[in-house]
Amino acid sequence: MTTPPPASRSGQFRFGDRYVNRLGYGAMRLSGPGIMGPPADPEEAAAVLQRAQDAGVNHIDTSDYYGPYVVNDLIRESLYPYSPELALVTKVGAKRTPDGGWPEATSPAELRQAVEDNLTRLRIESIFAVNLRLAAADGGVYTGSLAEPYGALVELQRQGKIQHLGVSNVGIAQVDEALSISPIACVQNAYNLAHRADDQLIDYLASLGIAYVPFFPLGGFAPLQSAKLDAVAARVGATPMQLALAWLLRRSPNILLIPGTSTRAHLDENLGAADVAARLDTDTLAELNAL
Repeated sequence: MTTPPPASRSGQFRFGDRYVNRLGYGAMRLSGPGIMGPPADPEEAAAVLQRAQDAGVNHIDTSDYYGPYVVNDLIRESLYPYSPELALVTKVGAKRTPDGGWPEATSPAELRQAVEDNLTRLRIESIFAVNLRLAAADGGVYTGSLAEPYGALVELQRQGKIQHLGVSNVGIAQVDEALSISPIACVQNAYNLAHRADDQLIDYLASLGIAYVPFFPLGGFAPLQSAKLDAVAARVGATPMQLALAWLLRRSPNILLIPGTSTRAHLDENLGAADVAARLDTDTLAELNAL
């Protein structure tokens, strides 16, 4: 029997059948206000994608419901033909309404259509990974069975339209249920320096060699704010947001980051978090852990 490769190596973690750099890019912010419509500066949006690729980012998180359709169109127009090293990852499980709503769309037919729409917009025949995004009725973490919707994606994987599967906004029970049906390559949940409900899940996934991809790593629509964070960042010569990303990189080797931005300057700042993480000492990490 062939021994599987280690889950992590310097600056990277295994994602499905390849290694990706732990600092990736989340494309949601390339759309307009409320994640609806085109960006205010389409040329800058395209330049952000190109800069990310030139900087070695090989994991881009997107979705057809960003815009809707706007972000996938931008990715295609800016990066196609894609580098063979690029892991394009989308999510399905919702749709958009004209007023900016995000209603659930998890029936097998809706999921199949969503995957096909992503493939068409991105101009590919198979996408690297698809996350099944679920939500409870109150918008919280999903606690029910995911067998039916996940099974629909497994069938599309068998057809070759999806290479790897992930689940999003779930707990350990849903991860175990998904694993009983088919392997998963990643879990994508909300997690950051101030929101740490997933500590146990992260450690569990690390023991299995499965990537954990926190969405809203900088707080999302309510950016992280802390006088203590600001003070520590000033002391270590970083911005508060760089420090928040650096803490995530040090939290666990299976964490893959996808911070989003619509400007090259902010992208460069985010990517600089890797250098900040490398110089955080034990005492500084303890201060951050205590926030």
